[in-house]
Amino acid sequence: MHKDIESVLFSEKEIENIVNILANQIEKDYNNKDFIMVGLLKGSVAFMSDLMKKINLDFSIDFMVVSSYGGGTQSTGRVNVLKDISQSVEGKEILIVEDIIDSGNTLNFIKKYLTVKGAKSIKLCTLFDKPDRRTADITVDYVGMKIPDVFIVGYGLDYDEKYRNLPYVGVLKPSVYS
Repeated sequence: MHKDIESVLFSEKEIENIVNILANQIEKDYNNKDFIMVGLLKGSVAFMSDLMKKINLDFSIDFMVVSSYGGGTQSTGRVNVLKDISQSVEGKEILIVEDIIDSGNTLNFIKKYLTVKGAKSIKLCTLFDKPDRRTADITVDYVGMKIPDVFIVGYGLDYDEKYRNLPYVGVLKPSVYS
């Protein structure tokens, strides 16, 4: 275990099981549908990579970069689109893949943004959900696990661009970010 990790919340094997369950749900719901899986960079990379390999359907992928955190541990509440989706979403079914949802403000913004661009439908998939921190009124269609209000890193999740490469998800020691 990394020296900055207080405890492991989900092991590599537990994450794999969660991804398999989500992939099965998505595969059933999107069977015979033309959809785009849109990952929110950078945090969703590990999760989306594993998820898409488990879904036995034809679909395209794309990415967006949005920011609401800066270098901190809490959302600023202001969302900036730093890299837009590169293909047209008009008339398409969209599955947004996110590593973690807390306030929901970023995803609320992105749903509205893609709706204005003409998306037929937009569903949300997250590996981790922190419902206790929710301030936006959004529905998350696919949730891997609900987690308590702790600061986690690993498996794509970061603090100040570090710890993304950990194969597990752990609780970051508060001394690291306080």
